[in-house]
Amino acid sequence: MNDTRYDVIGIGNAIVDIIGRCDEDFLAKHDAPKGHMRLVDADTISQIYADMGPAVEISGGSAANTLVGVSSFGGKGAFIGKVAGDDFGKVFAHDIRAAGVDFNSKAVDGKDPTSRCLVLVTPDGERTMSTYLGISTDIDDGEVDPDAIKAAKIVYLEGYLFDRPDAKAAFRQAVSIAKGAGRKVALTLSDGFCVDRHRGEFVELIRDGIDILFANEDEIKSLYETDDFEAAATRALADTELAALTRSAKGSVIISKGERIEVPVDPVSELVDTTGAGDLYAAGFLYGISNGHDLQTAGRLGSIAASEVISHMGARPEVALAELAKTKGVTG
Repeated sequence: MNDTRYDVIGIGNAIVDIIGRCDEDFLAKHDAPKGHMRLVDADTISQIYADMGPAVEISGGSAANTLVGVSSFGGKGAFIGKVAGDDFGKVFAHDIRAAGVDFNSKAVDGKDPTSRCLVLVTPDGERTMSTYLGISTDIDDGEVDPDAIKAAKIVYLEGYLFDRPDAKAAFRQAVSIAKGAGRKVALTLSDGFCVDRHRGEFVELIRDGIDILFANEDEIKSLYETDDFEAAATRALADTELAALTRSAKGSVIISKGERIEVPVDPVSELVDTTGAGDLYAAGFLYGISNGHDLQTAGRLGSIAASEVISHMGARPEVALAELAKTKGVTG
């Protein structure tokens, strides 16, 4: 029998988020497509950073945010990602460990710096991201710890990491190890532009090894090249056994063989910053599934976590999600 140490282990970009506010003219000036993530070079990120106003620096990265959310619900999580031995790398490692997530990846010196993401939040709460990938996507199959993968109920893969061949190899290795150990594998598509870059390979990966698929409405429609959400959802169900599809203010739709569940959003008094909403939805859902809850409850936990994180700046919860869920009548 496998040693089960973790509810969820994530593989993704280890990134330090630099979060600030701006208006839409600022986005236009820097050719930043509103509401999306784009990859930029070192000169571009330096220029935007020089132009932006006051900012908050905090550890981020999509899968890392999700694992912090799992921990906040009371789950046990681990994260595999690559950082440099610089100040940002130290910030990342300290933050994620302080949040209760196992992080045993060794820092690498003498190569690219730790990855950074400038998160620009417009007055409507929408976030636009410019990411300098740095060393994070240098992850390869050598970083994948087979024992840790086998010890997790669910292996969670971040679509953003799919931009380099070595990272794709690490994903496929992790899928193979997880399947061999009888574990579930989840994938988040991460971003519509990311889907555009890798559509064919994503579909192949989903069909071959993904048990749980996370996507927002734009991403799932992009994946199947349709403007019809229902058509895209039907296609997703043909390719994987379970999909959790978020639709912003419309809530989420969870589909599995023979079952469709619609989960409303959890009310929030003020929308401050949508950064991390999808990451924290995945945290609640994965925590729920890995701890034996039904799909309705897992979706509800996802909605609670997403609403908490959009009520303040930053992509990490500011309250214990386990306690928040209890106050709303959902126990873990």
